[in-house]
Amino acid sequence: EAPGDIVSVAVEAGTFTTLAAALEGAGLVETLQGDGPFTVFAPTDDAFAALPEGVLDALLREENVGVLIDILTYHVVSGEVFAADVTTGDVATVQGSTIAVEGGEQVTLNGAATVTATDIEASNGVIHVIDQVILPEGVDPAALLE
Repeated sequence: EAPGDIVSVAVEAGTFTTLAAALEGAGLVETLQGDGPFTVFAPTDDAFAALPEGVLDALLREENVGVLIDILTYHVVSGEVFAADVTTGDVATVQGSTIAVEGGEQVTLNGAATVTATDIEASNGVIHVIDQVILPEGVDPAALLE
């Protein structure tokens, strides 16, 4: 059976409920159901839970939707990049800034997030699971708490 689109594959996995809610809150569900292809570095629920207390709630508030969109689109790369094709270097994101990718046995993003599962195929791209939420330069969600 052919896989669904990126959003439905993530929802079916059951470990990305926060990501799914955030995509909905940011109005990005339709985008990630589009033709793509996209490569999504998907933070698990645990990754979102590891954000400083209160940050996630703040991000999901309507007035902060711009920041939420910035963060989520920073986890998306245009095109289909499978694990075998990952090389060390800076990768442009849909958000506009780059992710520092460190390839090898264990792939890391921005020297912090680790890719824990790779090549989850969807009809319009591929998902790689990461254990931390990555943030574009200059975006500090903790500032929303002040």
